[in-house]
Amino acid sequence: MKLGFVSAILPELSLEDVLKTASKLGYSCVELMCWPVGQAERRYAGVTHVDVSRVDQAEVERIHALLARYRVSISGLGYYPNPLSANVQESQTAVEQIHRVIDAAAALGVGVVNSFVGRDPAITVEAQWPRFLETWRPIIEHAEKLNIRIGIENCPMSFGEDEWPGGKNLATSPAIWRKMYTDLPSQHWGLNFDPSHFILQMMEIHPILDEFKDRLVHVHAKDVRIDHAKLNQHGVFSFPKLWHSPKLPGMGDVQWGSFLGALADTGYDGPLVVEVEDRAFEGSLEKRIESLVISHRYLSQFVSG
Repeated sequence: MKLGFVSAILPELSLEDVLKTASKLGYSCVELMCWPVGQAERRYAGVTHVDVSRVDQAEVERIHALLARYRVSISGLGYYPNPLSANVQESQTAVEQIHRVIDAAAALGVGVVNSFVGRDPAITVEAQWPRFLETWRPIIEHAEKLNIRIGIENCPMSFGEDEWPGGKNLATSPAIWRKMYTDLPSQHWGLNFDPSHFILQMMEIHPILDEFKDRLVHVHAKDVRIDHAKLNQHGVFSFPKLWHSPKLPGMGDVQWGSFLGALADTGYDGPLVVEVEDRAFEGSLEKRIESLVISHRYLSQFVSG
């Protein structure tokens, strides 16, 4: 496996400075964010390290030269909107940008695009299903034509009042994945697997990994801490932001040795990419760089790449 990080944590840095930072800290790869320039809807969104609206041959050559200079690869291009938003304009913008990100990945020879399926949180999974198929079938067909694999992150996107009650991402559980892969069986889409989201949902990770090992496209390394005192006060049907906190790897409840051992058993040897969402390290660029140093040091005991 190759260690990397998600570039969203360094929004003020240029692409070159992100790659330079990765190289200096010992990371082998970076997941580069590809939001439309100037658009953001939440924390860690709206970051643009590859502007996919202008990836012409000259830009491809420039990016390849930077990758060669710093000896860092791109683990995937990332864009995490809500393609199934009830807001038609938001949904259309997301779908169009996903197509552009797929095109850019093909032009760059990256091979992987990471995203969310999306969801209207106000309606059920079943009621959302026809729209999910209508929206995602053409996206996956486009990815197939260009030989790109799409990794869907399993984040529930259900943390506070604005995402209540259903969250903004359908692809959160094995039961839903089975139906997704039955109705859209293409091997050109699968999972951007993040173990912390199963801790949040109080699910066992190892059986899920084993069943869906053929769908692993990309893996995020993020931890989560459950505050059981607060959970005892609010209960599991309250807003999850009341009783959980995203943390750096090793600072939460994920058993990383066990998880990475099980991941290795599946045969996965792709990128393991740190996603920093730990508020304890958000105060400054220096603290965010520190978070990448700490995460690399911790995960390097399990992964040498």
